[in-house]
Amino acid sequence: MHLTVDGTTRFRAYGPRQLDDIARRYPLPDAARETVRLLSRVLPFRVNEYVLSELVDWTRVPDDPMYQLVFPQQGMLDEDDLTVLRRLAGRRDDDAEVVAAVRAVRDRLNPHPGGQQELNVPRDDSGPVPGLQHKYRETVLYFPGQGQTCHTYCTYCFRWAQFVGDADLRFAARGPEGLIRHLRGHPDVTDVLVTGGDPMVMTSERLRTHLEPLLDVPTVQTVRIGTKSPAYWPQRFVSDADADDVLRLFERIIASGRILAVMAHFSHPRELATPLAQRALERIRGTGAVVYCQAPLIGHVNNSAATWSALWRAELAAGCVPYYMFVARDTGPHAYYRVPLARAVDIFQDAYRELPGLARTVRGPVMSTTVGKVVVDGVEQLPEGRYFRLRLLQARDPCLVGRPFRAPWSATAAWFDDLRPDTGDDETLHAGLESGEPVRAEVVR
Repeated sequence: MHLTVDGTTRFRAYGPRQLDDIARRYPLPDAARETVRLLSRVLPFRVNEYVLSELVDWTRVPDDPMYQLVFPQQGMLDEDDLTVLRRLAGRRDDDAEVVAAVRAVRDRLNPHPGGQQELNVPRDDSGPVPGLQHKYRETVLYFPGQGQTCHTYCTYCFRWAQFVGDADLRFAARGPEGLIRHLRGHPDVTDVLVTGGDPMVMTSERLRTHLEPLLDVPTVQTVRIGTKSPAYWPQRFVSDADADDVLRLFERIIASGRILAVMAHFSHPRELATPLAQRALERIRGTGAVVYCQAPLIGHVNNSAATWSALWRAELAAGCVPYYMFVARDTGPHAYYRVPLARAVDIFQDAYRELPGLARTVRGPVMSTTVGKVVVDGVEQLPEGRYFRLRLLQARDPCLVGRPFRAPWSATAAWFDDLRPDTGDDETLHAGLESGEPVRAEVVR
């Protein structure tokens, strides 16, 4: 790590250009280095010293789950695309053929799943509101422009399109003015999720300019911050130069009468095992903020019940709330990470059975689909066959929330689009699932 004059650590990111430096200090195989160089033309790669030295077990590379989580792998792109990238490997990034080839590969990776651009972006009199998504009536997602990067990139990340430098694929707001106007025009919005990227890459002063205006909107009751920083750079809350300022900002939000929810992304129990991570969570919770923990089920990383049981127990021990096990979205290198829903149900239920009661706050496996959050409650055997039991935890149309339905069981289905939903006589639910759009005119998109 890099030490400042007072002995604390200073953040430094490493990307494709620093691969040789990483290889000089860590046993990164030559073949793996070249794989990262090749794939990072399409998928983002970024890591930092804390992740390299504290989280990756270099004695287990390439099978180590944290290594799989942060270093692009050979199987993430199909062979035809790899052939094209190899042929263009010696050319500059701005070469016209390289630009066209990279864009074509990215387009095939479904960069914005679930109607994010078509259905989620609100509009005002001047057109789409930059840096906002409004999918659910009571919650708005806000993407501050200065927070659209992360301390380290997860290779599965469903927001990978934010990080590849293509303005057409990026959600970003220069400032909170559009958000505040939208909130004042939609008083039924009670929750704002500040997301990215990772808002915690911003300085405390920059973060303050985005968060404090929310305190002047009386209808906002909860401020959520989506972040991976307690896992990938816990120094943000412990030893960064403005760590104390960040915590004071959290206290200011709570003192205003709002709930502050830190939505922490922990993908593996090792991320909670370091003293720095534990201290960061302790300091965050000391402000009065509540830490909710969530992550997707990721092949090669956490696809076992033992891993999830250990993860949820570690979160509970740290005073955090186990919240969601997601199903990895159908974007980016999904084929590499996909876990069949039948296996996901078994993993969730086997891990859930091992938990103490206070950790059974977790929900899953959950798919964030076009219509809403669909949870797979289990599998049932009926006289006519075997079925997944499904339910909408959240929906664009509030009248669909909580609606149960089913779909024929499949050993290979890994996403909602692989299923054939059976809604019985529920015509409203059928219409909502078919279109993905609200069926009631008064619901805000």
